[in-house]
Amino acid sequence: MKMNKMEEIWMIVAIVIIVIAMSITGYQAFAMGMSPPSHKEHIDPQTVEEHPEFSEPGVYETGDNEYEVIMTLQAFQFEPSEISVPEGAEVTFRMATKDVVHGVNVPHTNLNTMVIPGYIQEITQTFNEAGEYIMVCNEYCGTGHQMMSATITVEE
Repeated sequence: MKMNKMEEIWMIVAIVIIVIAMSITGYQAFAMGMSPPSHKEHIDPQTVEEHPEFSEPGVYETGDNEYEVIMTLQAFQFEPSEISVPEGAEVTFRMATKDVVHGVNVPHTNLNTMVIPGYIQEITQTFNEAGEYIMVCNEYCGTGHQMMSATITVEE
């Protein structure tokens, strides 16, 4: 089959763009650890509060300026709904939902994830600026969805 010279050039350009895009995505996923969660940790949504880790949600210091937030989500509420950490702290959020899919977003940060029933979600964020951040549910979860929020206070 004979192809026009311009068709050949455009086909080569398209293949090069696809290879570059796949290379960048692969580098980010494997070398930089920016891949999506793999759902390795399972949990029964009906017994979240009975699970040893999620029976007492809260903020726990795990190291030098490192914190872990154990959080449960359910219809229209985050527990705990008020989180306080020092400036510059690396905070690992471990979350489980008791009912439906919830989206977790903290505007003006990179914290944005989904919490799916039956799985434990883990995401880490470093808060470098003091202030008050709002955590909202960005996945429609029912008629009271707009009321679902929590406050993260980053202290100097």
